[in-house]
Parts: sequence; C-alpha cells; structure tokens
Amino acid sequence: MTETNEVRCPDPALAAQMIELIKAVRKDGDTIGGVVSCVATGVPAGLGEPVFDKLHADLGKAILSINACKGFEYGSGFEGAAMRGSQHNDLFYNDEGRIRTRTNFSGGIQGGISNGMDIYFRAAFKPVATIIPPQASVDIEGKETVVEGRGRHDPCVLPRAVPIVEAMAALVLADHVGRVGV
Repeated sequence: MTETNEVRCPDPALAAQMIELIKAVRKDGDTIGGVVSCVATGVPAGLGEPVFDKLHADLGKAILSINACKGFEYGSGFEGAAMRGSQHNDLFYNDEGRIRTRTNFSGGIQGGISNGMDIYFRAAFKPVATIIPPQASVDIEGKETVVEGRGRHDPCVLPRAVPIVEAMAALVLADHVGRVGV
C-alpha cells in the first residue's frame, strides 16, 4: 500500500494532504520533516537479549544511524509515560495455543526480547538543512556571512526514508534471527 503514492503513505487521503504540503513548502524554498511509522509482522518470540543486545536498543541504534533521523520510539513511546502500569501492562492470554497479549503497548518487545506480537516503532526526521532563503551564518574565519541554498534539494526526506527504515529494521531482525537460529 505504501508504494501507491509518491510519499509512501498507506492512507490515500492523508497522502494527498502530505503531497500538497510538501509542494507548498518547496514553493517557499523551505523544507519540512516528519515521522515514519514501521510495523514488523510475523516476528517470532525470543529475539533479543535482556541486557546488552536488547532488540529495541539495536533497532533504535540502527534507525538513529540514518541521516536526518532525530528520534526513535517504539510501542507506546512517550505516550506511555503518562499512563499507569495498570493501564499500560500488556496482559497475556492463550489464544488457541498461541500466547498473545491483549494490548501491544510494548510494541512487541518486552525486557529487550520480542514477544511474538507485531513490533512497531516511529522514527522522526528533521527538515533538510539546505533551504533557498538566505540564512545568517559564519565563514571559516568566524566572520558573519549569509548562505543561500542552490541546486536541487528535497523539500522532505520522508519519501526516501521509508525504504531505508524498512531495510534497517529488516537487517536488525535478520541479525537477531541469525543469533538464535530461528
């Protein structure tokens, strides 16, 4: 579904709004950032380790290594900080022989180890620094100057970031699968 439009958004109506916003930002000679959401389905339980090679830490490191990425959250992320444990805990149950959780605030990872539920996270990307309007800066000698962007620059890196986020997540998951031989 993400490959049906140029911004790689699965919601066609939202994609149209995003495209219009990016066009407006480009017309102004400016740039805009945004957030990529990623869901990994079918991940087996047991990937990761409880201390040094936590799955979410490895995902975070990989995703944050992508150029322009400035934030990473998995599961409920920062919203979970406002919840009580009684609201946030993912309660386990037996679903015809498969152990599952009734909610997935943990984002499919508990204690650094995948629990068999979908793994989901979000990655925040900053606006591209090169813009067309003049900006105050300093030169190599520390003297005040003005810089102006020239040439072709993307007004938003998100459409290009989506397959990179997918690839980095797949590499981390494959690495962890290889460690346990699943």
